[in-house]
Amino acid sequence: MLKMKNKLSNIIVVFTILFAVSGCTDNFITDRTAPYTIDSETFFNSETDYYNALIGAYDLLQSSYANVILGEIASNNTLCGGENATDVIGWQQIDDMIHTPVNSNLRDIWGFMYAGVNRANYIMEFQDKTDFEGKDIIIAETRFLRAYYYFELVKWFGPVPLKETRFQVGDETVIPRSPVEDVYALIESDLIFASNTLNYIAPQIGRATKGSAEALLGKVYLYQDKFSEAAIVLETLIQNGPHDLVTDYDTIFESQGENGIESVFEVQYTDGQGASFDCLQCSEGNVAVGFSGVRNYTGSTFTSGFSFNVPTQDVVDEFEDGDIRKDVAILDIEAWASDTGATFGTGFEHTGFFNRKYIPRIRSANAQGDLNLTNPNNYRAIRFADVLLMAAEAFNRGSIDDDKARLYLNRVRSRANLDDVVSSGNTLRDAIYKERRVELVGEGHHFFDLVRTGRGNEIDGFSPNKNEVFPIPFEEIQFSNGNWAQNQGY
Repeated sequence: MLKMKNKLSNIIVVFTILFAVSGCTDNFITDRTAPYTIDSETFFNSETDYYNALIGAYDLLQSSYANVILGEIASNNTLCGGENATDVIGWQQIDDMIHTPVNSNLRDIWGFMYAGVNRANYIMEFQDKTDFEGKDIIIAETRFLRAYYYFELVKWFGPVPLKETRFQVGDETVIPRSPVEDVYALIESDLIFASNTLNYIAPQIGRATKGSAEALLGKVYLYQDKFSEAAIVLETLIQNGPHDLVTDYDTIFESQGENGIESVFEVQYTDGQGASFDCLQCSEGNVAVGFSGVRNYTGSTFTSGFSFNVPTQDVVDEFEDGDIRKDVAILDIEAWASDTGATFGTGFEHTGFFNRKYIPRIRSANAQGDLNLTNPNNYRAIRFADVLLMAAEAFNRGSIDDDKARLYLNRVRSRANLDDVVSSGNTLRDAIYKERRVELVGEGHHFFDLVRTGRGNEIDGFSPNKNEVFPIPFEEIQFSNGNWAQNQGY
């Protein structure tokens, strides 16, 4: 069965022609003159049209590499790194918590995620145009994707403009930023529909499933402190879904571990051509991987990168003695070089550690594309271990059932070769927080875990009542002509 990502490159050409576009969301061609006879208003005449549009909606997931790497850099897990203090200045500012509305990297996240929303909304706008068997699955996946993109937006920016059909030029001057409660309400509605419609087994590798929707819904509930709702939906997935923990933790982040039993939702990447430093979003590969690689590296297993996103001693010290995850998650480059004879250079803020989960591996001689920009490492967006730890947190923090919280926490710890936790109450809560940090380090979740649980002050430079969210890009505030107020403190 083909991965969806193998079909994406052909579909993007079609979407370049078809999409109607807003000035603040997506960058597609707007002059649809001859020889094209099909435009966005005369599309959706067959199952193939809907399927191709769905692939276009999936495509923006690949741009979420920026969300992932910055979710680590913004936290106390990693430092920005790079070549020097001005290398990708927007990332450096976020690392130091001195970012402003003038930040091209935050603007990219806003634009990429709204491009995803707009592509999903395009399908929803024409959902009733043509009937065919299986359309409900396509619509359910579309709503899952819309929820995914809106969830990223509300996590990063707080109140955001909300619309269920395509954004058009001029909307920014009349559509308000919706309260986070309203954004979450739409996300919940989309995910409930998706979880009630999809199956646990996807029709193709890489597409969303019932389990994907249930897991994301549980996370959305958890972010709102809706602990009872989170516990119910996450336990449903744990008890009824097809997922389990991989026995050999060392395999999860290697190519043979892609789309495995632990993967609840995974962003698909490939090493096809198409990227350049002038168009990182053109890459079908995982751009964050090359950026996180060891600078000037020569040796076995890995290839060179740009030494960004370097783990801190603080997060390395969080691993308990005997935790088998440490050497999978963290590459101690000095020890590795001593053992293997590898050589390497050092960059800015060198800590001696690298995010081993997502650094470039040696590729086949037939690999295509820029070695730094088109790495084929899939992003494990939601793993079953995350589901277990979210369920543990919901049962504990909601004062529902600490026995169940310990059960799910200790499933994750047992796989890591660690003793069971026996505590209850707040002590158990803190153990769950710590376990999330070491289990999911390098996967882009920690900043948001700290913020949603009121622990943002653990981040150097963090200002309460400001840095819980990021600023709306300056250009968007300008485009709104006074319709949107900037986030507090920016």
